[in-house]
Amino acid sequence: MDYKELAGQLVTKCLKKGADAAEVYIQSSRNLSIRVRNGDIETVEEAATYGAGFRVFVKEKMAFASSNDFSEKALDDAATRAIVFAKITTPDPNNILPDDKGMTDVAGLYDPQIGQIPMDDKIALAKKVEKLAMKDPRITTSDGSAYGEREEEIYIANSNGLLKSYKSSGSYLGVSVVAQKGEQKCTGGEYCIRRFYRDVKPAEEVADKAARNAYEMLDPKPVKTQKAAVIFDPETAISILAGILGAVNGEHILQGASFLAGKLNQTIGSELITLIDDGTLEKGLASAPFDGEGVPTQKRIIVDKGVLKGFMYNTIVAKRAGVKSTGNAERGGFTSLPGIGPHNFYMAAGQARPEDIIKATKVGLLVKEVTGYGINRVNGNFSGGAEGFWIEDGKIAFPVKGLTIGGTADEILKGIDMVGSDLDLNRTMTTPTFRVKLLQIGGE
Repeated sequence: MDYKELAGQLVTKCLKKGADAAEVYIQSSRNLSIRVRNGDIETVEEAATYGAGFRVFVKEKMAFASSNDFSEKALDDAATRAIVFAKITTPDPNNILPDDKGMTDVAGLYDPQIGQIPMDDKIALAKKVEKLAMKDPRITTSDGSAYGEREEEIYIANSNGLLKSYKSSGSYLGVSVVAQKGEQKCTGGEYCIRRFYRDVKPAEEVADKAARNAYEMLDPKPVKTQKAAVIFDPETAISILAGILGAVNGEHILQGASFLAGKLNQTIGSELITLIDDGTLEKGLASAPFDGEGVPTQKRIIVDKGVLKGFMYNTIVAKRAGVKSTGNAERGGFTSLPGIGPHNFYMAAGQARPEDIIKATKVGLLVKEVTGYGINRVNGNFSGGAEGFWIEDGKIAFPVKGLTIGGTADEILKGIDMVGSDLDLNRTMTTPTFRVKLLQIGGE
């Protein structure tokens, strides 16, 4: 079936049924999941899914319906349902569709070889990473390993003449193990996701990191409640970036539900901070030629040397705000309406090596894991449980667990005084290592 042609035909069908404007979003995907535990294959699951989402507008009223059945009757029924629903919703003059027919040229989104690699090779890889992670005598139990892959095609058409599509892929390898010493047990894991199968990290590297993450946290010691420097490892970036993402969401800005509302072009952080949203990054895991409603993606600086420069919008919210869409419409799939979300969102690299940041810290905490809510997007308050390593005289002294970190977004962002050079752009949301000069740490 030619899904691109089908998308265009379904838009026409919606218009004939009485829609003033219509959009059809088709998603077709194949997913493979392999789970291994103790050398045995627990599951091998492969599934193909597809479906179409219909967004229609009738007299400025919007509604949505979807179908995972591509029979003529099922698609006809879905289009009819969407139009019936639209007639009973509330009108909004901002209910519009994009009309930019362009596409951003983004390299490295699809691996044409991924489906041709023998299944036995993928199973062997999942077994190998677990076996290697269990080699260290401190590792006593396996929580399992996994290999996964996904191929996906997206098609979008609307009544403004848009008709676009692209293919993407991804491969995943991960393992989780438990280290034990006496009554102590510590879990550690590691994973790697890449667009291309051949780019996935070697099993040896993934296994070594997983084992190290487990046994390094054995024999933790307590520390007193105090104010000290806090160094955030790249893997804990989400605790900081997720709150900022919520705060730069254009809809939250309009609602006044963001601690960054009213702060455009103001200094909100250290001059060492530059935050970027990039939908064009080659092989980026969240890159795409267009967003969830067909607007071309771009690379945007959200915070430039501490100064807030922009927010994220989809088409409808941008219309409400009197600006243009930034290409940040985000969809959970063919069953959902477009919301607002990032592409590859990251903090630009600094000059310091991670080891130099540790050496420059007389007393502090190197955070390896954060639990809790991170930065609250509404009021900017930050709190969370933490574990990692205590630093004394510029050296890692011992592991710590059961701590809390408290503060505000203002304290954190303006308190960043060192930024590392270790930026890994193979994550959708990440930072290099960075240090906040002083935060409240709750211990004994």
